[in-house]
Amino acid sequence: MKPHTLLLFWLLLSILLLSSTGSTTRPRGAQALGALPFTPVIPRTWDSTALAEAELPLATAKASPQQITAAYYYALPERVAYKTYPVYAPGREPAGYWEGLQKREPEVVFDPSKLRTEADWIKAGELLFDMPIDVRGAIISVADARNPAFYTDNKIRLTKDGVMPYARYVISTKGTVQLGNLSCAMCHTRVEKNGVVLKGAQGNFPGDRVTAWDIRHAADFPEPAVQHVAGVLFDAPFVKDDPNSALSRKPKEEIAQAFDALPPGTNGRQGTSILFPPAVPDLIGVEGRTYLDHGGLARHRNIGDMMRYIAINQSTDVLASYDGFIPAGMKQQTLPPPGKAHFSGTFDRYSEAQLYALAKYVYSLRPPVNPNQPTALSKRGSQLFIKEGCVSCHTPPLYTNNMLTPVDGFEVPAAHRQKYDIFEISIGTDPGYALKTRRGTGYYKVPSLKGVWYRGPFLHDGTLASLNDVLDPKRVRADYVPTGFRGAGGGPKPVPGHEFGLELSASDRDALVAFLKTL
Repeated sequence: MKPHTLLLFWLLLSILLLSSTGSTTRPRGAQALGALPFTPVIPRTWDSTALAEAELPLATAKASPQQITAAYYYALPERVAYKTYPVYAPGREPAGYWEGLQKREPEVVFDPSKLRTEADWIKAGELLFDMPIDVRGAIISVADARNPAFYTDNKIRLTKDGVMPYARYVISTKGTVQLGNLSCAMCHTRVEKNGVVLKGAQGNFPGDRVTAWDIRHAADFPEPAVQHVAGVLFDAPFVKDDPNSALSRKPKEEIAQAFDALPPGTNGRQGTSILFPPAVPDLIGVEGRTYLDHGGLARHRNIGDMMRYIAINQSTDVLASYDGFIPAGMKQQTLPPPGKAHFSGTFDRYSEAQLYALAKYVYSLRPPVNPNQPTALSKRGSQLFIKEGCVSCHTPPLYTNNMLTPVDGFEVPAAHRQKYDIFEISIGTDPGYALKTRRGTGYYKVPSLKGVWYRGPFLHDGTLASLNDVLDPKRVRADYVPTGFRGAGGGPKPVPGHEFGLELSASDRDALVAFLKTL
């Protein structure tokens, strides 16, 4: 080995060993930030210049979304942030709790004029992170939340106190308690087996299983309505022989089976697919990532981009035009008047101050204390991590090079090489999400490996339940049964791609996994 190569090797190794001890920090509060006055300069969210460069073109470039105009966006009323309350599972609710909720007055909890310090803004952002944007029962109804079968049938995890932290009760009118859905927390809250809650982590709410349960149990969910919802969520008619559009025309039981096949940790949110589902992203550490979404659809250059990303995902993207196809107006192919679209998240919008506070909270998220401390085995694994070339894509200290890798079947346009950070090697994973959805760019971003010890399932589509499965050489065989997502059929199929590490010996795989769990 040449001297300069040896020096680089030991430099990388020292970085790896220093960063493998695991963070013990928490979301920053008043003590960490101090109580200094803080007057933020809040970017304009729906800025036409910033929006024009905020997203990558789709793989089908002509169908790249044309977002709503600033006039339309700002014609939507601002969301009112009412105080919300925990949802207890049946049998765990404190005595008199439900009756007490009926007597409570509505209480508005977000007032930017009262936010004095940076810690105040972050604390307010956490309230907004938990705040539902739907109270019409889009996923869970009040009846569901108070039905024991809902919890047992859907295997919903609870906190140590018996709370279901994925939804909240909302009181906007005295005497009326509504069940709030579709907060940021619904997807980005993880409940461990011991009831510990990790906010901002890869969530494990079984939302698609719950949707399937609703399809089969709700009296007011007839087949045409199920097909319409699936179409608004997933149709991508600009894709040749679009499998999503084909699914939304199937009988409702077949659609229910497709929803039911998604394991916790994946999520068929709007614009993606339940045929090519995305794993729920981990928001902890997102401040250091250059691209958002599995396909790197959203660029992340500053807090304004994060604000735009939140606004688009909650849920103005269904109002966008995809080569003439407007999901929220799919029957008429026209944009409904502001506030009149029949889709959760399109009736109103976050205020600029709310989006700023939300982004500040997301940036403040820190990982839990890592119980996996370095050992002789993990230190050998850190050497293998360098030797096997993992550092070229998963570069310390972020454990990502923040680049995009093209999928098989996508030809990188010449202009992209000048504008985006492209690592022109395909790793061969399933290209369905990148080519056949409304968020498909033709790329997958290189994910960070920070926090893999508390995450899962793995790969962009959640096909593998554990790190050991990712490194299992049997997974590329035709008789392999995926341990994570495997579709409605559930039979054996290979899990191709990312074959790095599959040729390691069993002992070396154990060492590499031991190291990864320390990150």
